[in-house]
Amino acid sequence: MKKTTGTDRSITSRWRPATRAVRGGTWRSEHGETSESLFLTSGYTYDDAATVAARFAGEADGMTYSRLQNPTVAMLEERIALMEGAEACRAQASGMAAMTAALLCQLSTGDHIVAARAAFGSCRWLVDSLLPRFGIEATVIDSAVDDEWEQAIRPNTKVFFFETPANPTLDVVNLQHVCDLARSHGIVTVVDNAFATSALQRPLDFGADVVAYSATKMMDGQGRVLAGAVCGSQQWIDEVLLPFQRNTGPNLSPFSAWVVLKGLETLELRAMRQSENALELGRFIEPRVAGMRHPGLPSHPRHDLAMQQMTAAGPIFAFEVPGGRAQAFALLDALELVDISNNIGDSRSLMCHPASTTHASMTEEARAEMGVTEGLLRINVGLEDIEDVKEDLDRALTAAGL
Repeated sequence: MKKTTGTDRSITSRWRPATRAVRGGTWRSEHGETSESLFLTSGYTYDDAATVAARFAGEADGMTYSRLQNPTVAMLEERIALMEGAEACRAQASGMAAMTAALLCQLSTGDHIVAARAAFGSCRWLVDSLLPRFGIEATVIDSAVDDEWEQAIRPNTKVFFFETPANPTLDVVNLQHVCDLARSHGIVTVVDNAFATSALQRPLDFGADVVAYSATKMMDGQGRVLAGAVCGSQQWIDEVLLPFQRNTGPNLSPFSAWVVLKGLETLELRAMRQSENALELGRFIEPRVAGMRHPGLPSHPRHDLAMQQMTAAGPIFAFEVPGGRAQAFALLDALELVDISNNIGDSRSLMCHPASTTHASMTEEARAEMGVTEGLLRINVGLEDIEDVKEDLDRALTAAGL
């Protein structure tokens, strides 16, 4: 494999984000293919025994086994790192594999983590159920209240873990404040950036240490594969994450990596258009619903902060209907164009009821604490003509008595 200008940091550092998304991390074989090659192999052969020994000893570059390296996966990792402004990236089998690896690789019995209460249901399960099994203490706070971060710090606090904007309540965390606070106490910040991606927000620019992703969402953007990624410094990736990943194996398949590579080429275009569509739809339905939660609208309590941290507010927002689950279900059942689905980041418009889907495994008390009410609905606004989406929501709202 021949590396191209897309892998030369002295060249790619001059490229703008859209160029990095299309050409970053590209390798080519002797055939000179334009689109990235798909390498479906579990292992590799070597010219001689000394070569393989040197590779396994870390003394020579090259592939050894696809649980550790694969050319297609490596291209994806280089491209994501370039787009994120990170020194290194390791791809994962799914978004939750990424979150789990990013936490477990650096936490041990007796450690303490501070986590945001507003989070994806499975992320809360990690904090509430999995980590305590290994003697790792957790304090869950309101991440939108800056003072609560410092108040929660203990002598054994090792990690701050949060999403911004958060799923599904769209809480916005003050990245600069929290990252500065963490750094001053020697705490590692792990930020789930799946709702925004590097196209709309780069947490590392605000001092975050680690950025984790469900690449299933906006990076793929078309609902095709599961994928995840973890970005950070070269030292952290190599010395902290890689030993965990090498020995536990949450690896991404080459085919899924290839699909995400194709998705990244249009990420910025999709993210910006879907953000525009979501903002227009949010304005359209806000007068008819309660509790609109859209960071791009002035009604959001942290609208100004969101617009300082993000280039656009993203395709996802949430709102409440006063009639609880019955009215929420009535609205969903009246949809004709928008699909009922718990996925996000897709080019199709999708809507779900978090209390009965993404956060159904949580207790009623935990859902209430984080604001996931029975009347809450979350929508991912896609690339359809926004007038068609508005008409569909208009019909569904009317049918639901709103």
